[in-house]
Amino acid sequence: QVQLVESGGGLVQAGGSLRLSCAASGSIFSINAQSWYRQPPGKQREFVASITSGGGLYYAPSVKGRFAISRDNAKNTVYLQLNSLEPEDTAVYYCNANLPNGIFWGQGTQVTVSS
Repeated sequence: QVQLVESGGGLVQAGGSLRLSCAASGSIFSINAQSWYRQPPGKQREFVASITSGGGLYYAPSVKGRFAISRDNAKNTVYLQLNSLEPEDTAVYYCNANLPNGIFWGQGTQVTVSS
């Protein structure tokens, strides 16, 4: 099993930046990939970005060029750098970890972008 704890959310003006962190503990050696998802108010959860164990990076079209996912293996932490934020980016952001025995989720962190 893996435990995930997100942090770094907050309130920011449009055009601003935030960096989200997702710290992992537990069976981290089994992680195949880690991803960020978000759930805007009143909408379904949607994919944002992912990073595989081999370093492959994938982004949703809506965030490509503005957001960047990265990983610090020494800290067992995955980051999501959010730049050029728009009010439409307002959501609860969740990280997950894909393991052979399932997908594990963190509790989420709120990002609110004001216009």
